[in-house]
Amino acid sequence: MISLWDTSGSQVVKALAAERRSAGGVASGMALSLIVVVDESQVHEAEAAATIAAAAHPCRLLMVIRSDIDRPTSRLDAEIVVGGRLGPCEAVVMRMYGRLALHAESVVMPLLVPDVPVVTWWHREAPEQLATDFLGVVADRRITDAAQAGDPIAALRHRALDYAPGDTDLIWTRITPWRTLVAGALDARPARITGARILAPLADPTGALMSGWLASRLGVRPRLEPAADAPRMRTVALTCDNGDELVLTRDGDRGVFSRTGEPDQHLPLTRRPLGEELAEELRRLDADQVYADALSALSGETGLDGRAGHRVHVWRDPVVPYPVGAHA
Repeated sequence: MISLWDTSGSQVVKALAAERRSAGGVASGMALSLIVVVDESQVHEAEAAATIAAAAHPCRLLMVIRSDIDRPTSRLDAEIVVGGRLGPCEAVVMRMYGRLALHAESVVMPLLVPDVPVVTWWHREAPEQLATDFLGVVADRRITDAAQAGDPIAALRHRALDYAPGDTDLIWTRITPWRTLVAGALDARPARITGARILAPLADPTGALMSGWLASRLGVRPRLEPAADAPRMRTVALTCDNGDELVLTRDGDRGVFSRTGEPDQHLPLTRRPLGEELAEELRRLDADQVYADALSALSGETGLDGRAGHRVHVWRDPVVPYPVGAHA
């Protein structure tokens, strides 16, 4: 491990090359460059998640921590780890202060692995427009997490307004087990679905996005029922044209699947660690059409799949406020 205090981008590049030589090419054969934008308070959580993801997808991890942008002087502190505590990856943890924090790309770009995909993950509230952050524009795939926002459901709807192919959100990843079990049940016993209901807290984004997915796949608009005594989505129920009801209910770390006239089935339905959720999203680097359809059904925003597959950087100085009525 190498620690550099009050350094420069060129010194970081040189130190990374030296550490790679010293480690004997531990992280050769990297699959991607993973840029993580995170606040200081969540660095340890992001590092733990990236370590799990790197075990499945060897990568160069570039962690950007922006602080104190009003500071009159800029400063860069960096920590370089190759094949160490962060697993089979090359990691550069960069703390940027002052105006440098607004130009993180000037340090990050020379550190990207040539000829491999770039993924940017915001483990914090994402920008209103991802194009205002160059670290999002340079990425082939962009991962946000609406749960980090003050109003997660509003954040999901905003992701539809700002959507470009290659975007995804970890709320989508968190409902993968639910979607898998529901789709498997319908494959095993095909039926025409005429109605659906979801039992979830009103502020739970997983219930909202699950509703969008069901609407886009089945053509029915689920009825959302509040569950004040549950921390997250508890039940998904589907009504068939013959009157049967298919119900999937979370009970601790398992799911109970029931169908009219049949015995209950007990299936795994656990909440996965953040690193496993991140690893799942790193498996695919193309546009996720099904996610776009679900987001469209949730928000009412149409034409998501027809948008340009790339982003153009829009510079915005966060120190300068928007004019009244302007959109980010």
